[in-house]
Amino acid sequence: MKIVGDDTIQRVQLKHRQSLVNAFSLEKGMRILEIGCGQGDTTVVLADAVGEEGRVLAVDIADPDYGAPITLGEATSAIVASALGSRIDFKLQTDFLDLPEESFDVAILSHSSWYFRNPEQLLAYLKKMRRMAKRICIAEWDVNFTRMSQRPHFAAAAILALYSEFIDNEGNIQHMFNSLQLQEMLGTAGWTVGKTAVVDAGYLQDGKWEADYAKSVQQAFSSVPKRIQSLAASLYEMLEVDEEAESLDSFVITAE
Repeated sequence: MKIVGDDTIQRVQLKHRQSLVNAFSLEKGMRILEIGCGQGDTTVVLADAVGEEGRVLAVDIADPDYGAPITLGEATSAIVASALGSRIDFKLQTDFLDLPEESFDVAILSHSSWYFRNPEQLLAYLKKMRRMAKRICIAEWDVNFTRMSQRPHFAAAAILALYSEFIDNEGNIQHMFNSLQLQEMLGTAGWTVGKTAVVDAGYLQDGKWEADYAKSVQQAFSSVPKRIQSLAASLYEMLEVDEEAESLDSFVITAE
Protein backbone atom coordinates (compact mmCIF):
# COMPACT_ATOMS: atom_id res chain seq x y z
CA MET A 1 0.00 0.00 0.00
CA LYS A 2 2.97 2.33 0.24
CA ILE A 3 2.78 4.56 -2.85
CA VAL A 4 4.47 7.86 -1.96
CA GLY A 5 6.62 8.94 0.99
CA ASP A 6 6.41 7.59 4.52
CA ASP A 7 3.87 4.79 4.97
CA THR A 8 3.29 5.41 8.70
CA ILE A 9 -0.13 6.96 8.09
CA GLN A 10 -1.12 4.08 5.83
CA ARG A 11 -0.16 1.52 8.45
CA VAL A 12 -2.29 3.26 11.09
CA GLN A 13 -5.26 3.43 8.73
CA LEU A 14 -4.91 -0.24 7.79
CA LYS A 15 -4.80 -1.24 11.46
CA HIS A 16 -8.25 0.27 11.95
CA ARG A 17 -9.62 -1.33 8.78
CA GLN A 18 -8.45 -4.70 10.05
CA SER A 19 -10.37 -4.11 13.29
CA LEU A 20 -13.50 -3.23 11.32
CA VAL A 21 -13.24 -6.25 9.05
CA ASN A 22 -12.78 -8.49 12.09
CA ALA A 23 -16.08 -7.10 13.38
CA PHE A 24 -17.72 -7.95 10.03
CA SER A 25 -17.09 -11.70 10.66
CA LEU A 26 -16.24 -12.57 7.05
CA GLU A 27 -15.29 -16.04 5.86
CA LYS A 28 -12.95 -17.42 3.23
CA GLY A 29 -14.46 -17.74 -0.24
CA MET A 30 -17.10 -15.04 0.26
CA ARG A 31 -18.24 -12.68 -2.49
CA ILE A 32 -18.12 -9.12 -1.15
CA LEU A 33 -19.72 -5.94 -2.51
CA GLU A 34 -18.04 -2.77 -1.20
CA ILE A 35 -19.69 0.61 -1.76
CA GLY A 36 -17.51 3.71 -1.48
CA CYS A 37 -14.13 1.98 -1.70
CA GLY A 38 -12.12 5.20 -2.06
CA GLN A 39 -8.40 4.54 -2.28
CA GLY A 40 -8.95 0.92 -1.24
CA ASP A 41 -7.85 0.94 2.41
CA THR A 42 -10.71 -1.34 3.43
CA THR A 43 -10.72 -3.15 0.09
CA VAL A 44 -7.32 -4.76 0.59
CA VAL A 45 -8.29 -6.01 4.06
CA LEU A 46 -11.53 -7.43 2.66
CA ALA A 47 -9.60 -9.17 -0.12
CA ASP A 48 -7.19 -10.66 2.40
CA ALA A 49 -10.09 -11.83 4.59
CA VAL A 50 -11.92 -13.73 1.82
CA GLY A 51 -8.82 -15.52 0.58
CA GLU A 52 -7.81 -16.71 -2.86
CA GLU A 53 -11.25 -18.11 -3.65
CA GLY A 54 -13.10 -14.97 -2.62
CA ARG A 55 -13.96 -11.90 -4.65
CA VAL A 56 -14.45 -8.21 -3.86
CA LEU A 57 -16.36 -5.87 -6.16
CA ALA A 58 -15.29 -2.38 -5.03
CA VAL A 59 -17.39 0.52 -6.31
CA ASP A 60 -16.90 4.28 -5.99
CA ILE A 61 -18.71 7.12 -7.74
CA ALA A 62 -15.61 9.37 -7.71
CA ASP A 63 -13.38 9.59 -10.76
CA PRO A 64 -9.79 8.26 -10.76
CA ASP A 65 -8.30 11.77 -10.36
CA TYR A 66 -10.13 12.39 -7.06
CA GLY A 67 -8.17 12.35 -3.80
CA ALA A 68 -4.94 13.71 -2.37
CA PRO A 69 -2.06 13.24 -1.87
CA ILE A 70 -2.79 9.94 -3.61
CA THR A 71 -5.62 9.76 -6.13
CA LEU A 72 -8.10 6.90 -6.37
CA GLY A 73 -6.59 5.93 -9.71
CA GLU A 74 -3.04 5.75 -8.36
CA ALA A 75 -4.03 3.80 -5.27
CA THR A 76 -6.28 1.27 -6.99
CA SER A 77 -3.76 0.68 -9.78
CA ALA A 78 -1.12 -0.18 -7.19
CA ILE A 79 -3.54 -2.57 -5.45
CA VAL A 80 -4.49 -4.31 -8.69
CA ALA A 81 -0.77 -4.88 -9.36
CA SER A 82 -0.28 -6.41 -5.91
CA ALA A 83 -0.67 -10.01 -4.75
CA LEU A 84 -4.29 -9.26 -3.77
CA GLY A 85 -5.18 -7.66 -7.08
CA SER A 86 -6.67 -10.76 -8.70
CA ARG A 87 -9.36 -10.93 -5.99
CA ILE A 88 -10.59 -7.36 -6.57
CA ASP A 89 -12.63 -5.74 -9.31
CA PHE A 90 -12.55 -1.94 -8.97
CA LYS A 91 -15.28 0.10 -10.63
CA LEU A 92 -14.51 3.82 -10.23
CA GLN A 93 -16.60 6.68 -11.56
CA THR A 94 -19.55 4.30 -11.27
CA ASP A 95 -22.96 4.88 -9.72
CA PHE A 96 -23.93 1.67 -7.94
CA LEU A 97 -27.56 2.20 -8.96
CA ASP A 98 -26.51 1.82 -12.62
CA LEU A 99 -24.80 -1.55 -12.12
CA PRO A 100 -26.56 -4.80 -13.11
CA GLU A 101 -27.71 -6.86 -10.12
CA GLU A 102 -25.77 -9.97 -9.08
CA SER A 103 -25.51 -12.01 -5.89
CA PHE A 104 -23.09 -11.39 -3.01
CA ASP A 105 -22.63 -12.85 0.44
CA VAL A 106 -22.00 -9.53 2.17
CA ALA A 107 -22.35 -5.85 1.24
CA ILE A 108 -20.05 -3.34 2.94
CA LEU A 109 -20.26 0.41 3.53
CA SER A 110 -17.16 1.34 5.50
CA HIS A 111 -16.95 5.03 6.41
CA SER A 112 -18.79 5.98 3.24
CA SER A 113 -22.33 6.85 4.39
CA TRP A 114 -21.44 10.49 5.14
CA TYR A 115 -20.56 11.00 1.46
CA PHE A 116 -24.24 10.70 0.52
CA ARG A 117 -25.86 14.10 -0.01
CA ASN A 118 -29.29 13.08 1.32
CA PRO A 119 -31.09 10.15 3.00
CA GLU A 120 -33.10 9.35 -0.13
CA GLN A 121 -29.97 8.60 -2.11
CA LEU A 122 -28.57 6.34 0.60
CA LEU A 123 -31.91 4.58 1.04
CA ALA A 124 -32.00 3.77 -2.68
CA TYR A 125 -28.56 2.16 -2.32
CA LEU A 126 -29.62 0.15 0.73
CA LYS A 127 -32.72 -1.16 -1.06
CA LYS A 128 -30.70 -2.32 -4.06
CA MET A 129 -28.09 -3.89 -1.80
CA ARG A 130 -30.90 -5.77 -0.05
CA ARG A 131 -31.77 -7.43 -3.36
CA MET A 132 -28.14 -8.35 -4.03
CA ALA A 133 -26.63 -9.41 -0.69
CA LYS A 134 -27.50 -11.81 2.13
CA ARG A 135 -25.94 -9.57 4.79
CA ILE A 136 -24.83 -5.97 5.13
CA CYS A 137 -22.17 -4.43 7.37
CA ILE A 138 -21.90 -0.69 7.92
CA ALA A 139 -19.07 1.13 9.70
CA GLU A 140 -19.15 4.88 10.38
CA TRP A 141 -17.91 7.49 12.84
CA ASP A 142 -19.78 7.36 16.16
CA VAL A 143 -20.95 10.91 16.97
CA ASN A 144 -21.79 9.77 20.53
CA PHE A 145 -18.25 10.49 21.67
CA THR A 146 -17.27 9.23 25.12
CA ARG A 147 -14.09 11.26 25.70
CA MET A 148 -13.76 15.05 25.70
CA SER A 149 -10.64 14.65 23.59
CA GLN A 150 -12.94 13.39 20.78
CA ARG A 151 -15.14 16.51 20.90
CA PRO A 152 -13.06 18.48 18.34
CA HIS A 153 -13.60 15.73 15.75
CA PHE A 154 -17.35 15.85 16.38
CA ALA A 155 -17.33 19.67 16.11
CA ALA A 156 -15.30 19.55 12.89
CA ALA A 157 -17.66 17.01 11.35
CA ALA A 158 -20.69 19.13 12.31
CA ILE A 159 -19.03 22.23 10.82
CA LEU A 160 -18.31 20.43 7.56
CA ALA A 161 -21.87 19.09 7.38
CA LEU A 162 -23.12 22.69 7.71
CA TYR A 163 -20.56 23.75 5.12
CA SER A 164 -21.96 21.20 2.67
CA GLU A 165 -25.49 22.48 3.30
CA PHE A 166 -24.65 26.08 2.47
CA ILE A 167 -21.59 25.86 0.20
CA ASP A 168 -21.46 23.32 -2.62
CA ASN A 169 -18.32 21.19 -2.32
CA GLU A 170 -17.00 17.66 -2.83
CA GLY A 171 -15.83 17.13 0.73
CA ASN A 172 -16.18 13.77 2.43
CA ILE A 173 -18.89 14.96 4.84
CA GLN A 174 -22.10 15.74 3.02
CA HIS A 175 -24.63 14.39 5.53
CA MET A 176 -23.96 13.08 9.05
CA PHE A 177 -25.88 9.89 9.84
CA ASN A 178 -25.74 8.44 13.34
CA SER A 179 -26.18 4.78 14.28
CA LEU A 180 -29.90 4.97 15.07
CA GLN A 181 -30.67 6.79 11.81
CA LEU A 182 -28.83 4.14 9.80
CA GLN A 183 -30.57 1.34 11.68
CA GLU A 184 -33.96 2.89 10.88
CA MET A 185 -33.01 3.26 7.22
CA LEU A 186 -31.89 -0.37 7.10
CA GLY A 187 -35.30 -1.41 8.43
CA THR A 188 -37.06 0.71 5.82
CA ALA A 189 -34.94 -0.93 3.12
CA GLY A 190 -36.01 -4.41 4.27
CA TRP A 191 -33.00 -5.37 6.40
CA THR A 192 -33.24 -6.84 9.91
CA VAL A 193 -30.60 -5.35 12.17
CA GLY A 194 -28.63 -7.89 14.16
CA LYS A 195 -25.62 -6.90 16.24
CA THR A 196 -24.00 -3.52 16.74
CA ALA A 197 -20.57 -2.77 18.12
CA VAL A 198 -18.15 0.10 18.76
CA VAL A 199 -14.56 -0.14 17.50
CA ASP A 200 -11.81 2.05 18.96
CA ALA A 201 -10.52 4.63 16.49
CA GLY A 202 -9.19 7.35 18.76
CA TYR A 203 -5.62 6.81 17.53
CA LEU A 204 -6.47 7.62 13.90
CA GLN A 205 -5.36 10.85 12.21
CA ASP A 206 -8.82 11.66 10.82
CA GLY A 207 -9.90 13.88 13.71
CA LYS A 208 -6.98 16.24 13.15
CA TRP A 209 -7.48 16.17 9.39
CA GLU A 210 -11.14 17.12 9.71
CA ALA A 211 -10.36 19.85 12.25
CA ASP A 212 -7.71 21.35 9.97
CA TYR A 213 -10.09 21.28 7.00
CA ALA A 214 -12.87 22.87 9.06
CA LYS A 215 -10.55 25.69 10.09
CA SER A 216 -9.54 26.25 6.45
CA VAL A 217 -13.16 26.98 5.41
CA GLN A 218 -14.12 29.17 8.38
CA GLN A 219 -14.25 32.36 6.30
CA ALA A 220 -16.94 30.83 4.06
CA PHE A 221 -19.44 31.04 6.93
CA SER A 222 -19.44 34.85 6.67
CA SER A 223 -21.95 34.50 3.83
CA VAL A 224 -24.43 32.13 5.53
CA PRO A 225 -27.50 33.17 7.57
CA LYS A 226 -26.76 34.83 10.93
CA ARG A 227 -28.19 31.95 12.98
CA ILE A 228 -25.91 29.50 11.20
CA GLN A 229 -22.96 31.85 11.71
CA SER A 230 -23.68 31.79 15.45
CA LEU A 231 -23.93 27.99 15.50
CA ALA A 232 -20.72 27.66 13.49
CA ALA A 233 -18.91 30.02 15.86
CA SER A 234 -19.90 27.82 18.81
CA LEU A 235 -18.65 24.72 17.01
CA TYR A 236 -15.37 26.42 16.07
CA GLU A 237 -14.84 27.23 19.75
CA MET A 238 -15.10 23.51 20.47
CA LEU A 239 -12.19 22.86 18.13
CA GLU A 240 -9.79 24.57 20.50
CA VAL A 241 -8.73 22.14 23.24
CA ASP A 242 -5.63 21.89 25.39
CA GLU A 243 -5.23 18.13 25.33
CA GLU A 244 -4.28 16.02 22.31
CA ALA A 245 -7.35 15.58 20.11
CA GLU A 246 -8.53 12.06 19.32
CA SER A 247 -10.66 10.77 16.46
CA LEU A 248 -14.18 9.58 17.06
CA ASP A 249 -14.64 5.85 17.46
CA SER A 250 -16.41 3.81 14.78
CA PHE A 251 -19.67 1.93 15.17
CA VAL A 252 -20.46 -1.24 13.24
CA ILE A 253 -23.96 -2.39 12.30
CA THR A 254 -24.69 -5.84 10.91
CA ALA A 255 -28.05 -6.71 9.32
CA GLU A 256 -29.56 -9.55 7.31
